[in-house]
Amino acid sequence: MVTNKLLIEKNYMDTTIKYYKYSFAMFLLIVILSIVSLFVGVIDISLEGILNSDFKQINILLISRLPRLLAIFCAGIGMSVAGLIMQNLCMNKFVSPSTSSTIAFAQFGVLLSLIWFNGLVLWQKTTIIFIISIMGTWIFIWFTQKIKFKNIIMVPLIGIMFGNVIGGITTHFAYTHGVMQSLNSILVGDFSLIIRGRYEIVFLVIPLIIISYIYANHFNIVGLGEDFSKNLGVNYKKILFLGLSIAALITTSIVITVGTISYLGLIVPNIVSMFRGDKIRGNLLDVSLFGALFVLVCDILGRILIYPYELPIDLITGVVGSFIFLMLMLKNLSPTVKVKNK
Repeated sequence: MVTNKLLIEKNYMDTTIKYYKYSFAMFLLIVILSIVSLFVGVIDISLEGILNSDFKQINILLISRLPRLLAIFCAGIGMSVAGLIMQNLCMNKFVSPSTSSTIAFAQFGVLLSLIWFNGLVLWQKTTIIFIISIMGTWIFIWFTQKIKFKNIIMVPLIGIMFGNVIGGITTHFAYTHGVMQSLNSILVGDFSLIIRGRYEIVFLVIPLIIISYIYANHFNIVGLGEDFSKNLGVNYKKILFLGLSIAALITTSIVITVGTISYLGLIVPNIVSMFRGDKIRGNLLDVSLFGALFVLVCDILGRILIYPYELPIDLITGVVGSFIFLMLMLKNLSPTVKVKNK
């Protein structure tokens, strides 16, 4: 009896360690690269200088490098979780804030805040941008639900085209009102301007992720369809609205603070699902860790590739993300091609 109990406990521990080994590895890499990130930049700071109470170095660490690192974590985790939620709710692995026009409408909201609501305080501007972003997301979701696409790849392609239309309108009004330069400085994903006092709104991501974890099982059920949700006693429209609102609010807070980070919400959940499956609660930890790690690596690369200059994070994630997106599309299309050839 005792031997069987010990054997069960040992098997449970082995299974737990095996299941979380990738999580442990990613966490360890994040810790190591976080330390590297704090000491990479045009202005040199060192551990010795900080320990010797060098005021200039400590000031740079607290005002610039540490806020930048925290913003990297929030942006990486937030956009990845937003993509995971949208993919499950829409039952489509290619839907994300980038491919569902959520980011495009957030950018349009930023433009309106520059033109008509420039006198408002930050939280009021954020509220307006959030409303526009969630309305745009709902328009896209309504459109895709009304038109049943036979191929799931058509949904993100329509979303990209829809987002480009909104982007064109945004650009037109930006040039018309002479705010194009200001708009570009806000929307280009870049952590170089992150300093203490100008990034705190991105912390809104933290409670939203906690809510996402609480309602993770509900999001999974809603992802199986309206009829299935009703049979299990889950309010389909309410949970769908909650999930899309969380994704839109996360996207808005990151766009306002950091700017646009392309394809992050698309590629991270897809890569993690290859190892973990499609259950949100089981994937949230790994999606969060991998999202933070991915953005951290891209940010460090952006700082060292053309040192002492810096590449925007959106440029690096856009290049890497578009390549991975293309690979995912080809992988999805390959079974269809084989069937046709037969």
